Amino acid sequence: MTTMELLERARGAKTAMALADSEQKNRALLAMAGALERHQGDILAANEQDLAAARGTISEVMLDRLALSPERIAGMARGIREVAALPDPVGAVLNRVERPNGLVIEKTAVPMGVIAIIYESRPNVTSDAAVLALKAGSACVLRGGKEAHRSAAAIVAALQEGMAEAGLPREALQLVEDTSRQSANELMAARGYVDLLIPRGGAGLIRACVDNAAVPVLETGTGICHIYVDRAADLDMALDIVENAKCSRPSVCNAAEVCLVHRAVAGEFLPRLRDRLTRGRDHPVELRLDPAAAAVIDGTPAGPSDFDTEFLDYILAVKVVDSPEEAIGHIARHSTGHSDCIVTGDEETARRFLQAVDSAAVYWNASTRFTDGGEFGLGCEMGISTQKLHARGPLGLQELCTFKFVVRGSGQTR
Repeated sequence: MTTMELLERARGAKTAMALADSEQKNRALLAMAGALERHQGDILAANEQDLAAARGTISEVMLDRLALSPERIAGMARGIREVAALPDPVGAVLNRVERPNGLVIEKTAVPMGVIAIIYESRPNVTSDAAVLALKAGSACVLRGGKEAHRSAAAIVAALQEGMAEAGLPREALQLVEDTSRQSANELMAARGYVDLLIPRGGAGLIRACVDNAAVPVLETGTGICHIYVDRAADLDMALDIVENAKCSRPSVCNAAEVCLVHRAVAGEFLPRLRDRLTRGRDHPVELRLDPAAAAVIDGTPAGPSDFDTEFLDYILAVKVVDSPEEAIGHIARHSTGHSDCIVTGDEETARRFLQAVDSAAVYWNASTRFTDGGEFGLGCEMGISTQKLHARGPLGLQELCTFKFVVRGSGQTR
């Protein structure tokens, strides 16, 4: 089936989705979670085919992004059930005004219509994106990467089965069969069919959509995430935070890529950081050091682009700074506006950092890995927006709605 035929089907289903009530949507989501679990064997078999085809062509950390397991499928099902338990955003009155002439004007949340998502090699995004769009009352068109296409197709088949059990139209969830650049271009150009396009992936994909789309785009961002270790930091806490932010899952956008260290603690902290991240690890972290850091510990000299790179790997750029203001200035020049952290025991320094750093999520004494829809209580997420309009940070149900003004009168004329 062509991409345009899929879009026609999705557009034809959007009215049914807009009219579905909360009970029906929740019943469908619970059935979708159950279908995922019933078809776990089919999904894992499809995923193993994707992994076999990808081995030797992508890195180990990217293979980890691609891989599914019974635990990850259980997590996907759990995320669906958490979304089902959340309040339905559709129909919520965001503001109500009663005018002197008797008109009642209500700003009311409504579905987008058709939401298209272009994403790369993370098959769990298939489930997260679909359930959020459907709960928000929209039809959903998914276009995944070729590396994960078999996995995505098995997941979508299970989700469509659950939808049908609850009486929602299967056509409201579509997976684009063509994984070439042509299908992405078709989605970008699909005026009248796509009400919102969300790219979720690397910088190249996101930039292509932002620069070329003729449909509205909600930009999700790459994550050059920083951790600044202040002179007043608890260094044991800082080591724990940096290790978690860099090593727990380096292939995701909320992983730390840069560590800034105050000069006053660099002599003590950097040797401990090197030992923590390199000694006795299955995957030692390569430290790319500015000259001041290289004067304290051994590592790879940082190149011109290392503080502007989302490594998505076991690599961490390290720089020594003389003050919180220098750290804030560095982040302003190099951050992608995703997630940035300060580790300090000084409340006033933390306050200045949290106020001055212009990112979607700013942290005081906590890992950047918490920038995630599930961790923020949103069930799951469509992505992390680093733009400021109309949504920022983890994209949950409310961010996937638009609004209209519902005006009730009794014969008023102007």
